[in-house]
Amino acid sequence: MKRTHLPLNGLRVLDAAARHLSFTRAADELAVTPAAVGQQVRALEDTLGVVLFRRTTKGLELTPEGEAGLSALRQGFLQFEEAVRAMQAGQSSKSLTIAAPRDLTEKWLLPRLATIAQRDSDLRFVLVTADSAPDFTEANLDLAITWGEGPGLHEGEAIESEGMVTVERPGGGAAAIIAWPGDGMDEAGALVRVGDAGLALDAAARGLGRATVPELLAAHDIAAGKVALVGEPRPSRLGYWLVAPLPQWRQQKVQALVEALAG
Repeated sequence: MKRTHLPLNGLRVLDAAARHLSFTRAADELAVTPAAVGQQVRALEDTLGVVLFRRTTKGLELTPEGEAGLSALRQGFLQFEEAVRAMQAGQSSKSLTIAAPRDLTEKWLLPRLATIAQRDSDLRFVLVTADSAPDFTEANLDLAITWGEGPGLHEGEAIESEGMVTVERPGGGAAAIIAWPGDGMDEAGALVRVGDAGLALDAAARGLGRATVPELLAAHDIAAGKVALVGEPRPSRLGYWLVAPLPQWRQQKVQALVEALAG
């Protein structure tokens, strides 16, 4: 019989009925009706072409054919349990692989991971640079941080932010625009074009002009006096999102990290 055709439900019922020698008690264990147990046993007998149980004056008893397969069957179920435990081991793993844009990692993520690691010294992080949509099928990722309007095809949660801010060198700098992909500014009038918002922040700090960047990214540099705020933060339809496919998103270690980073 092909592995894909194994009657696993029927075999599970066989195991329970053989232990109890009672369809009623097997039904209680499996949370089904005695009639359902009987139907599963009959279907299994039809599939295998053997009789597994006989009713006698003393009650239900296994046939020699049913008895012959029980030991291997129970060993098989123990192996299934071992396989499930092995697959679930990642739930308790203290290693997390995170993909994020370079500038966000440098200016926002690393300080927060350092704080999180202080609370749990067993944690280990693997950081991967991903400026575009991360490919969870090719990389062993637990979580990614993306820039956009939402989580896309994955599960996700927005990172709290005040939107976009415009910054310049403290005391004023050039009035020119510093542009980066994703800021929505008119690059035609930009004095400087850079690869990401982090470089735009650095260029503004050196007096090359004004940069409009995510508040999330600029908050530390503003607080440290490296750049000064021009005007007030502005809401944006774009933002940073914590994302992962559903299997990774459900993991306890990923949910704990999301909770620590999202607020």
